[in-house]
Amino acid sequence: MTTARLRAWWAHRQGLDGTLRGTSAAEVLERTGWARSVGGSAPYLGLFARAGLRREAVDADVARLVIHELPSARGCTYVLPEADFALGLAVGAGAPEGELAAAEKHLAVTREEIGKLCDVVLDVLGDEPLDPAKLKAASGTAVRNLGDAGKKRGVTTTLPLALGLLQAQGEIRRVPVNGRLDQQRYGYVRWVPRTPPSDVDAELARRYFAWAAPASLKHFRWFSGRTAAAAKKAVESLELQPVEGTDLLLPKDLAAEFEAFTVPDKPSYALVAGIDGVHLLHRDLPRLLDPADAERPVPGGKGTLGGEADPPCHLIVDRGRLAGLWEFDVGTGKIVHRFFGREDDALREAVAATEEFVREDLGDARSFSLDSPKSRAPRLAALRA
Repeated sequence: MTTARLRAWWAHRQGLDGTLRGTSAAEVLERTGWARSVGGSAPYLGLFARAGLRREAVDADVARLVIHELPSARGCTYVLPEADFALGLAVGAGAPEGELAAAEKHLAVTREEIGKLCDVVLDVLGDEPLDPAKLKAASGTAVRNLGDAGKKRGVTTTLPLALGLLQAQGEIRRVPVNGRLDQQRYGYVRWVPRTPPSDVDAELARRYFAWAAPASLKHFRWFSGRTAAAAKKAVESLELQPVEGTDLLLPKDLAAEFEAFTVPDKPSYALVAGIDGVHLLHRDLPRLLDPADAERPVPGGKGTLGGEADPPCHLIVDRGRLAGLWEFDVGTGKIVHRFFGREDDALREAVAATEEFVREDLGDARSFSLDSPKSRAPRLAALRA
């Protein structure tokens, strides 16, 4: 088992080899896993790289609720296909419960108080989105300011606590104000709760190993946020087989395909976000790096790439290997990149296609909501150097 073969297999299963061209956004997410969203361009970049989907098509699917951004694994927001809405909400339900428990302990908030506020919010909301300011005003005295103590803990009023619980229960959902996934302005509407699977952890594990295998229990623990004991129990009903010489596990129904898989001879380039699933499903960056590339300096930062938990920039991937880094320069409308090798025509075509997509469809390729051309300037300078 070689590193190159593992990487190429992961890239193949992630659809970064062109095998998912022409499929829908929901089909891509069902096959390759939920797309992490933090107010940046990652979902759009991932769907474009895998299936060639333009923003208009993705936004239309968001509007039709074929896909949707929901709090799910570890309480973090991901873009999910409709088939996984109930599972995603159930997986992330512990996060708002934990926030409420912390508020009870430190901010003199009671569960009864938040329960009454939840009832008020449900009475206020309908099919027309209300942003937090309007929702707060409409809820009146049911919303309480938490003062300086709340500010220190990042919870200024009781409203976010109620909204978190109601989202996890599927009673309400967030609607992007302008219909886009790469901006963080939302309104809220009523929703219909969905029934989750009977064994949430086992179902999440089944999906995870279909997306990410071969993967270790440690990798699954990172993605799921579960304890070692819970993770071990979650995989008991799965027929996972060890990959010889590693701590990685593979579903039995993928074993024959994995055994027959060979590394493609020709490069297969994809430009994706730094939090794309090819990295984030495992969050084990060194596995994607060749030893020489692990020693490269972090653009605009300190240390080396091999010492980072997450990439400092967006990624250029070739058959699963992290082969370069890139950012988008809004001022010039161009991608600035550093490739870890000799560039060829196929790479230049991949860069040009992504550049046109970002410029025409997105306007920018932010890593997260607070990323900006100004904050990106040191990375751009380092990539150009």
